[in-house]
Amino acid sequence: MDKRIRTMLLVLTACFTLLFLQLNNLQVRQAAALNASQYQPPLPGVTDPYAVTRRDIVSADGHILANSGPNNPHDPFGPKRIYPDGPLFAEVTGYYDVVDANSTGLEYQYNQYLIKHQASANSLRGLLTEQAGTDTVATTVLYSLQKVAEQALAPYSQGAVVAIDPRNGNILAMYGKPNFDPNQMAGHDPTKVAAYFKSLNPNSGASPLVNAATARTYNPGSTMKVVTTSAIFDHQPSIETQIFPKLTALTLPETNLKLHNFGGEKCGGTLALALAISCDTAYGKIGLELGADALSQEAAAFGFNQKPPIDIPSSEVATPCFPPLENTAYNVSDCPSGSGVAIGPSNLPGVAYSAIGQENVTESALQNALIVAGIANNGIIMAPHLMSAIVNNQGQIVTTYRPHTYRVATSQDTADGVRQLMRGVVTGGTASGLFPPGLNIAAKTGTAETGTANCSSTWLVAFGPAGPTDVPKIAVAAVVPAQSAIGCSETGAIIAGPIVAKVIDAYLLGAK
Repeated sequence: MDKRIRTMLLVLTACFTLLFLQLNNLQVRQAAALNASQYQPPLPGVTDPYAVTRRDIVSADGHILANSGPNNPHDPFGPKRIYPDGPLFAEVTGYYDVVDANSTGLEYQYNQYLIKHQASANSLRGLLTEQAGTDTVATTVLYSLQKVAEQALAPYSQGAVVAIDPRNGNILAMYGKPNFDPNQMAGHDPTKVAAYFKSLNPNSGASPLVNAATARTYNPGSTMKVVTTSAIFDHQPSIETQIFPKLTALTLPETNLKLHNFGGEKCGGTLALALAISCDTAYGKIGLELGADALSQEAAAFGFNQKPPIDIPSSEVATPCFPPLENTAYNVSDCPSGSGVAIGPSNLPGVAYSAIGQENVTESALQNALIVAGIANNGIIMAPHLMSAIVNNQGQIVTTYRPHTYRVATSQDTADGVRQLMRGVVTGGTASGLFPPGLNIAAKTGTAETGTANCSSTWLVAFGPAGPTDVPKIAVAAVVPAQSAIGCSETGAIIAGPIVAKVIDAYLLGAK
C-alpha cells in the first residue's frame, strides 16, 4: 500500500513539475514568438489598436520626450502622439505616424513595449494569469545636455553633435540639423500629414528625415589622424621617434601631385608636434610608411566598413567607409568600390590622403564619437545605446540595458599613447584655448576639404577628463559641413570646436 502511495506521489509530482515547466516555456521563453503569431487572439481589452494609449519615452533626467494625449472618442485614430520639445529629440525618438502606420527611431525600435502587450511575468501569479500593459522607455539621453547641443548648433543650418559615456556606451546627447517636427508627422489629419511629409523631400539624401547624427557622413579630415596615430603604435612603432621634415607640400610617389598643408603652412618636427598642429605633410608621409594594409586594418579595428550597433533601425544608421585594398574582395554594399577607389601600391596618393581623412574616407558624427570613446576607454569601444530601462505601468523595471563591448579597437598602451598626444592638441596645438585648463581635455580638430569651391567640413572630437590618472566620462564629436553661414577658410577649431567645448563643459562642470 505504502509503495503504491509513494509511486502515485512521484507521478503527481512529476506531472506538476512538467506543468510548471510548460507554463514557464509558454509564458516566458516562447512569449514573444506566440504574441507575434498570426493565430494569437487579441489580448484582453485590446480590440482596436487606435484606442490604445501609447506609453512614454523619457530622458535620463526625467523629461518626457514623447507621450500620448487624452483619448478622444470622436477621433478615429485614438490618442494623439505628442513630442513636447518638437524637433529637439527627433534624432532620438523618431516619430510615430498612426495615419500611415509608420514609425522611426526609438518609436520603431521599442514599439513592442510602447503598445499594449502581454505583460512580462514577474511572479507566479503573473505566470498563471493573462495581463496586458504598456511600458515606458527610459533613455540615456540627458535633456539638459541635449539643450546645450541644440543651442551650440543654433547658428548653423546643418551639423550634428553626439556625446557618449565611453565607460558604458550611454548616448548622453544626440542632436542634428536639418531636422523635423515629429508632432507634424504624428497628426491625425491625413492630408496635413501627407503635405508635411512631402515638404521634407523624403526621397532626397538631404531630407531632414535623414538622421543627421547617425546617417549623414562626411570626410573626417584630420580627426582621422587619431586612427592613423593608433596605427603607428600598433603596426610600426619606430615612426613615433621620427623627426618629420618641414614642408609646405609633400610630393606623392609615382605622380606629379603634391599634398599641401592647410593654408599653405610649413610644418614638420616630432610626432607630438605633427599631431598638435595637424601637419598634413607629416601624416601623409606617415600613411605612406604605414602602407595601405596597416591603415585598413586599423580603420577596421575602429569600426570602419561596419554599421555601428545603436538601438534605432539599421536603415537610419550609416556605415563608416574606408577605401578597399587593391586586389582584395570588397563586399561592403554601403561603401563605394570600383576602379580608382581602392588604395595600395598602384594608388599611393590614395594611401596618403586616406591617412589624413580625405580620399573616400567617410563617417558620421556617431562613428567619430565612438572612435574617441575607444581611445578614452583604454582601447575598448562600448556598444552605443539609447535605451536605459523599460518600466511597466506599475513602476516595475521590466528590463535594463546591459553594457557590453562593441570592439576592442586597440591596446591600452596604444590608447594611453594617443591620449597623451591628443592632450597636446589642447595644451599647445590647434585646439588651444577651447577648454578650461583644469578639465584636462584630449582633442583633435579636423578640416576636410569637400571639393566644392575649396570649402570644408569642420570637425572636432574630444574626451575628458583625460589626465594620466583620470577616468574619462564623456566623449564628443561635432561636425558642421560647408554651408553659407561659414566661410571656406574656417577650420574645425573655429566652427566645431566651440560646440564640443560647450557640451563637455556643461557635462563635466555639472558634476555628472
